Amino acid sequence: MSRFLLTYKGYEPAEEGLREAICTLGNGYVATRGAAPEVSAGDVHYPGTYFAGLYNRLGTEMSGRVIENEDLVNAPNWLPLQFRMADDETWFSIEDGSVENFELELDVGRGVLTRSFVWTDGRGRRTLVNQRRFVSMRDPHVAGLETAFRAENWSGGIVVRSALDGTVVNAGVPRYRSLESRHLEPLETRTVGDDGIALTVCTTQSRVTLAMAARTRVVDGGSPSPTERTTSESAGWIGQDLRFDVVQGESISVEKIVTIFSSRDRAISEPGLESREHLAVVGSFQEMLDAHVLSWDHLWRRFQFESEADEDTSRILNLHVFHLLQTASKHTIDRDVGIPARGWHGEAYRGHIFWDELFIFPFLTLHMPDLTKALLQYRYRRLAAASRAAAAEGYEGAMYPWQSGSNGREETQTVHLNPQSGHWHPDKSHRQRHINIAIAYNVWKYFEATDDVEFMAFQGTEMLIQIARFWASIATYDKALHRFEIRGVMGPDEYHDGYPDSDEAGLRNNAYTNIMVVWLLQRAQEALEVVPEFRRRELWEKLALRREELERWQEVCDRMVVPFHDGDIISQFEGYEQLAEFDWQAYVEKYGNIQRLDRILEAEGDTPNRYKVSKQADVLMLFYLLSGEEIEEIVTRLGYEWHDALIQRNVDYYLPRTSHGSTLSRVVQSYVLARSDRTRSWAAFQEALHSDIADVQGGTTAEGIHLGAMAGTVDLAQRCFSGLDTRGGVLRFDPAIPDELQWLRFDLQYRGGWVQCEMSAKMMSITSHEGAVRTIKIAIRDDEFELHPGALRRVELR
Repeated sequence: MSRFLLTYKGYEPAEEGLREAICTLGNGYVATRGAAPEVSAGDVHYPGTYFAGLYNRLGTEMSGRVIENEDLVNAPNWLPLQFRMADDETWFSIEDGSVENFELELDVGRGVLTRSFVWTDGRGRRTLVNQRRFVSMRDPHVAGLETAFRAENWSGGIVVRSALDGTVVNAGVPRYRSLESRHLEPLETRTVGDDGIALTVCTTQSRVTLAMAARTRVVDGGSPSPTERTTSESAGWIGQDLRFDVVQGESISVEKIVTIFSSRDRAISEPGLESREHLAVVGSFQEMLDAHVLSWDHLWRRFQFESEADEDTSRILNLHVFHLLQTASKHTIDRDVGIPARGWHGEAYRGHIFWDELFIFPFLTLHMPDLTKALLQYRYRRLAAASRAAAAEGYEGAMYPWQSGSNGREETQTVHLNPQSGHWHPDKSHRQRHINIAIAYNVWKYFEATDDVEFMAFQGTEMLIQIARFWASIATYDKALHRFEIRGVMGPDEYHDGYPDSDEAGLRNNAYTNIMVVWLLQRAQEALEVVPEFRRRELWEKLALRREELERWQEVCDRMVVPFHDGDIISQFEGYEQLAEFDWQAYVEKYGNIQRLDRILEAEGDTPNRYKVSKQADVLMLFYLLSGEEIEEIVTRLGYEWHDALIQRNVDYYLPRTSHGSTLSRVVQSYVLARSDRTRSWAAFQEALHSDIADVQGGTTAEGIHLGAMAGTVDLAQRCFSGLDTRGGVLRFDPAIPDELQWLRFDLQYRGGWVQCEMSAKMMSITSHEGAVRTIKIAIRDDEFELHPGALRRVELR
């Protein structure tokens, strides 16, 4: 079990923000940071609770104009539980140095956060305090907190204050604190029966009603204990003080069960009513905890990845799976939510949806494909908004936003703050139109893994066609080159948003974009052939699709520009070779960590647009997403030369010019080195693995985990090291297992069947689970065969 336990010993105020993010508990519907129940938001602590996909817009006046931002809302805090001695008016505070033997333990196998310490008050009275917390994976509307007190050397009274706090604001990201932040307005506070309280609030702009009800009981040996109870309330806040007695050497517990609803929930009357009625029927803390733990056990049977990795590597991989499933779970499937870059763990990036799902979906699709499908439907529901956005810019089809929130409009800020210099600058990242490539890629890879023709017929193919239309319309024909080109965009590397000393908007011919557009146009044409003939005809009519459009797609696929320099180096964008080389050594010596080189250079009055530097993988993303065979087919089709060493040449060229300022970058680095340099690949894997738990970016994890990097590391362990691919209706494997892992074992779901995969350096076995309904095609290196339901196949790996 130690591989499922993350333990922090000793109270460290400087690490509280990081620990609170890492120890967040959630269920895909709601998530609560791992802050202590007795603390308030401030410079050290930040208790936050977030409903998946709950946003609100506020305007802030800046320089004479109003800037509107849409934020993930910090919902009412259900945690508050303070305590003190009955004869002392001073509430316990961990900051006063009165605790010892402090331990915080996150059990990712069971989804339980435990905190324990010994508290000594001013009179020398010692009390062992042990707290357990869960956010139910069984019932998404329930959370629980248990606090046990054991009087070590005294007997007497304790007072506990249990509250629901709707006066909270969004203040979890320091650089946002100058912006408007009060997203909630109070609607109602009331008592519920003899031992409950309830709170209802509403978001100020999106008008979503949020309701919580809490039952707090004192329990001695499993039975209710005599308690004096008083209630107090104010606008947006309600609490109860409970006084009870403890006896030296004995333990007594306070159980707080909370029910949580919103007006966006299905099958409800009104959230306040639902929270109160649900509270009346939920069981005890232990009963609800047991059901929650069983649900996590079921999830781990489906998602667990096993290897001979060292304990630390295994623990962090389990932690990453845990946070992925807390962000998107079975409870997400019936909801209109996307998957945010920073999880529902904090307020960084305002909870927006970016392209990180590109790194997240591969793992989810092979274990819970219905979940990926639900998350893709978030994009489909915003297809009309994307079409309006394209039309507003003079393009055809659909142009999805770089940052998405509630309704699919572009949520990218118009300005952003450089915390290093204190300067505000125009934010041009909305030009990352490659988000549309990521969405199309995810649609197609989902289909390849599931053979879900119905999804393609009614949603997936329509998205692919509309995105293909956008790219075909943004591509322009250069008569001098006799080729199509794409201007005014940014690639995945956010350091380059234009050319130095130029007013030209964006970049010309970002190679990643251009090559992936060719791939996308090919898949869009395939998608039309996948759907049944009657539905194909309906799509042609619904979308007013024209034959000349498909002919143009073919022309673009045959004549797209791909810039090269130095012979066989794919240029990141046109003109890249003219940029200056960067003095990496000098800046490392001067600044140490230069991952955020963009901020450093801007503070110096310079810009990365002048240099051959990348924040993260750009050209190398091609080798992460596409097989060598796919890239070769595209490059040679376009009339460019190809040789077997081209990929390695480009890997060797770009890695030394990358600062890895994004946590996603190490994932790609590990992937592209996995076959050629296992030592460096494993080192990059370890760096990606420790991105959040070690907070390698120096404080950013406290604002929310980096979910793409977390999922990317698990995907590396499963898909990269096993050589797993799902092209062409065949489940393919080409294992290249690092020595550090020795062997791999995992289950996955492919085209409706469950298979168990086990492999080492010398042997791979694959078993189709009993009950599978179809035969699937398998390829282990050059050995291709059909695997029938219930069958086992072993293949020797040479």
